[in-house]
Amino acid sequence: MFDLTNPIYSDADKAREHLEALHWPHGPVCPKCGETERVTRLQGESTRPGVVMCNACRKPFTVTVGTIFEGSKIPLNKWLLAFRLMAGSKKGFSAHQLHRSLGITYKSAWFMAHRIREAMDGADGHDPLGGSPDSVVEADETYVGGKAKNRAFRQPAPKKVVVALVERDGRARSFHVANVNAKALRSLIVTNVHRGAHLMTDEATVYTRLGREFNGHSVVNHSAKEYVTTGGFKHSNTAENFFSVFKRGLIGTYHHMSEAHLGRYCREFDFRYNTRTLTDAERTDAALVGAIGRRLTYRRTDALAA
Repeated sequence: MFDLTNPIYSDADKAREHLEALHWPHGPVCPKCGETERVTRLQGESTRPGVVMCNACRKPFTVTVGTIFEGSKIPLNKWLLAFRLMAGSKKGFSAHQLHRSLGITYKSAWFMAHRIREAMDGADGHDPLGGSPDSVVEADETYVGGKAKNRAFRQPAPKKVVVALVERDGRARSFHVANVNAKALRSLIVTNVHRGAHLMTDEATVYTRLGREFNGHSVVNHSAKEYVTTGGFKHSNTAENFFSVFKRGLIGTYHHMSEAHLGRYCREFDFRYNTRTLTDAERTDAALVGAIGRRLTYRRTDALAA
């Protein structure tokens, strides 16, 4: 059952059992010492459901220990429903929508959404893009922020830069960068793109020297109204398509993305793009698996926003 009537979204015990099946496919694993054999499920009447005792280090634990769920007072079924809503919404699902849909406070929904984005980070494995033969990786940048016409006295609107690296028929990674210059972009691109890939960019001079470090480098001259060449090889339309969904999410769902958290919003859109061939339920499970070992405390989140 893959739709929103699934009991894991309404029953906390069913949600816990589903999480155990994802996090412990071969049985309970102690998050402290890694023990898998000498573990015992506690069955006492006064014991919370799901508690397991590690007989090696003598520490009790549940499936939520060491994950983004640890210490949360929000029922697990609401957590799983939040994962399902964010994973299945192509243009995102705002904290206000979570607050209304789940019946929790806006403050809790905001923190929950950022923890879910933390779980979505790294789903593509962090290996370089474009590792296969004849692969093409498009690099492009866009500016997000308000428009001058919507501001008092028509002052120039502050803009934030997002750079996207997109494999054709493959994965995408986007990043918030402070400045668009050769030094910043080189560090980002050579870290995330395989040197054997063919790099595809626009005519910006920051890519000229960088392109020589890859197997090939092609340029699309947008300033001359060139968007795709004869034969269809030279273009950056894949990256532009990624940005179109990103900006629809910004304008239609989130309306504003704090600079302090823009990187996490990028990870969210990367995750949905990279799992676009999965069903919503499969994409939700992929995000839930990413919750392991990714604790994010409110103190850390709040400090980043300050």
